[in-house]
Amino acid sequence: PFVGPETLERQRGAPFRARLGANENGFGPSPRAVAAMREAVGESWKYADPTSHDLRAALAERLGCTSDHLVIGEGIDGLLGLAVRLMVGPGDGVVTSLGGYPTFDYHVAGFGGVLHRVPYRGDMQDPAALVARAHETGARIVYLCNPDNPMAGWHPPKAIEAAVAALPPDMLMLLDEAYGEFAPALPRIDPDDSRVLRLRTFSKAYGMAGARIGYALGAPGVIRGFDRIRNHFGVNLMAQAGALAALQDQEWLERTIAQVAAARERIGRIARNNGLALLPSATNFVTIDCGADGVFARAVLAALADRGVFVRMPWIAPHDRCIRVSCGPHAELDAFAEALPEALTAARG
Repeated sequence: PFVGPETLERQRGAPFRARLGANENGFGPSPRAVAAMREAVGESWKYADPTSHDLRAALAERLGCTSDHLVIGEGIDGLLGLAVRLMVGPGDGVVTSLGGYPTFDYHVAGFGGVLHRVPYRGDMQDPAALVARAHETGARIVYLCNPDNPMAGWHPPKAIEAAVAALPPDMLMLLDEAYGEFAPALPRIDPDDSRVLRLRTFSKAYGMAGARIGYALGAPGVIRGFDRIRNHFGVNLMAQAGALAALQDQEWLERTIAQVAAARERIGRIARNNGLALLPSATNFVTIDCGADGVFARAVLAALADRGVFVRMPWIAPHDRCIRVSCGPHAELDAFAEALPEALTAARG
């Protein structure tokens, strides 16, 4: 499991000046969402609506589907666990990308599935190769994150649509779109297509990571399966109220997306000013190539932490030559800009 920044702060005996490692939205949630959650606290003696009726209805109207196409869960991580539990038994094959989002791998291992990992093509996941390996192995699930974590890349809609078209009828693609609001465009997929389950969250663009709330969009027959296994009171009342209010504040969402774009530009300038290259990003973080290997990148990461700046890095070579920096407010990027040249000097020394 991930080591949280709080644990690292306890280990170092001091707080971080800049929290730029968890892809959180440091620009914060909509004030409407905050107000709705505060108001809901007085109702916290009640169990939340286990069907998340109002939120599903609002999402259905926004997405052009029905409430039966949606299930609400404890963020994408919780929904991934439920999807694997629903589909994967001991020995069942699952296809994912080598070096992709590791929480999905933990779920598969926990339910006894067999992971078939497909290498990235350069610094991008390879949708066609993932589907081809799924055909070869008879896998139950193929997992694809677009935009991608941890490399920040993005495939245009036609690439994802082509991969979906190549799926056999008895296979499920988990299409993780946690960063979808930051992408230039998302694929057009029939919500009644039982081969695809799209996963989205209020953690990133909506700034509600601590509330733990997300949703899955899929064919009603697939969605009904979740009712047999999910924690029916897992999504708390405050989170439901906040997500509903956030969904209705598109002006704040658009402002946040603009702030993230500006922060991406600044992180790029900081990297280039220190002689480093960066990968294209369609997320709320930037992946920076440190120009050497994983040993050097880990030294940079540790040196940044010593200077009060929390960032993370990809976990598999050759991508572990990089560090990953979340978009954040000016003060936190100021701290990163100050610490990076010192960290590079320390790592080279």
